[in-house]
Amino acid sequence: MEYANLRRQAASLKRSLFDQGYLDEQFCQVEDLQDEASPNFAEEVVSLFFKDSARLVTNIEQAMEKYPKDFNRWDAHMQQLRGSCFSIGASKMNNECTSFRNSCGEENAEGCRRTFQKVKREHAILRQKLESYFQLLRQAGPARTATRPGSM
Repeated sequence: MEYANLRRQAASLKRSLFDQGYLDEQFCQVEDLQDEASPNFAEEVVSLFFKDSARLVTNIEQAMEKYPKDFNRWDAHMQQLRGSCFSIGASKMNNECTSFRNSCGEENAEGCRRTFQKVKREHAILRQKLESYFQLLRQAGPARTATRPGSM
């Protein structure tokens, strides 16, 4: 009974992450790569994402401080972060990264700063939500089958 309740809570949280636009179908594709040999694959990928993305956020901050108005440099760093977001299905973060890059293309430093704050905020929110999601899954134990948000 506890297993089923924890699974329902995890499924509900996952559904809300999709409904609120934090995640997209790419996240399900990452989860689909889990199997008996690597039952925590998605959590490991997400953990690596947060480690790498924290480094990339720091790189962007440093580039913005050290190279004011070097929009090409800022854009190159943000493109790396955007690619990481895309790889795990971090949709809201990906959208904010795109907005930042658009501001770079317009050479709009204030737009870049404002959007970068949104990127950092979305990063922190997504981290907290996915940590909660994976914690519920760990408490529930191994899954029997993967589910899509709309099929629960």
